[in-house]
Amino acid sequence: MGLTHGEAAQGVPPHEELADRVLGGWTGRIAGNMLGKPVEQGDHWTWERIDAYLRLTDALPLTDYLPAPPPGASGFELRPEWRQCVRGGIDGSCRDDDIDWSILGLRLLETYGSAFTTEQVGREWLLRMPYLQTFTAERAAYRNLANGLRPPLTATYDNPYQEWIGALIRADIHGWTSPGDPRRAASLARRDAVLSHTGNGVYGAMWAAALIAAAFTAPDIRSALETALERIPASCRFARTVRDTMALHEAGLAWSATLTTQAERTAGLGWIHTVPNAAVLTAGLLYGEGDFTRTIALTVRGGLDTDSNGATAGSVAGVRCGAAALPPQWSEPLRDRVRSAVFGFDGVGIRELAERTVRLTERT
Repeated sequence: MGLTHGEAAQGVPPHEELADRVLGGWTGRIAGNMLGKPVEQGDHWTWERIDAYLRLTDALPLTDYLPAPPPGASGFELRPEWRQCVRGGIDGSCRDDDIDWSILGLRLLETYGSAFTTEQVGREWLLRMPYLQTFTAERAAYRNLANGLRPPLTATYDNPYQEWIGALIRADIHGWTSPGDPRRAASLARRDAVLSHTGNGVYGAMWAAALIAAAFTAPDIRSALETALERIPASCRFARTVRDTMALHEAGLAWSATLTTQAERTAGLGWIHTVPNAAVLTAGLLYGEGDFTRTIALTVRGGLDTDSNGATAGSVAGVRCGAAALPPQWSEPLRDRVRSAVFGFDGVGIRELAERTVRLTERT
């Protein structure tokens, strides 16, 4: 007989600490997303170009949100939303799909509980997420849903993005609501992910959810990474890439050397594919050495899908340290306010989202 949620989640923090760490996860995710958003264009913003920008703006080591570009900084054009995401310009979080999916996942669990079906995930998308605020695999699956297809066809029909990072960025809510129970987190994330993804796209979501669940109770980040790997096939490319990155770190390679090595090994997959981003994210978590600022800074400096990787790294690091210990330069500019395209949630408070998440952990 399998373990229940309560039996499996040994060592879960008491309520007050759990609430602080869930809030840390939400706040860390939003802060990491905001940090990476101005340079989210991995084929242009390589880690070398990002560091060149930081040197140009005298922002190395990176300890705060990105600085605004100096006048006439040719070759360093940021995304159009940059003014709302740089130091001195942040007044609450920008709208971004990396946060919208976490909010929609919260709504899914509030509506259907942990026994939700993949079809119910699709129903929530159609009801609450505007089509034009979805991208790549999610947009393909949304279109398939609207045309009457059902899972698993929604993930496979006319969808060349099946192994991209979209399902991974939807996974945090399943980790936050399964503290200390990575098996449960991975199971929930899989049921969500298969609406739009296959293969490594699904494994990435399962791994991320399990990693966040393990972060509540693991003694250190390496242990959490190893625990998360237990939830996906050891032979899949995603798992091999995470293990390779861990081995390079353990061998004493510098962060930049690890990134260069893994970029060579994953060349040709593209900057939004789950596998190369797994290397950047794993490196950021390991070389961050448990420090919140260092973790999200190194992850975003690693390039590729910077806002998605920054969000996931911030979630893990935020769970590890808790909201009370987050450096104020990351949390205060967010003003406890989230912009969102999810119907009914625009302007919601970060604390409210965290409180609703904690209530979900108490249902089971």
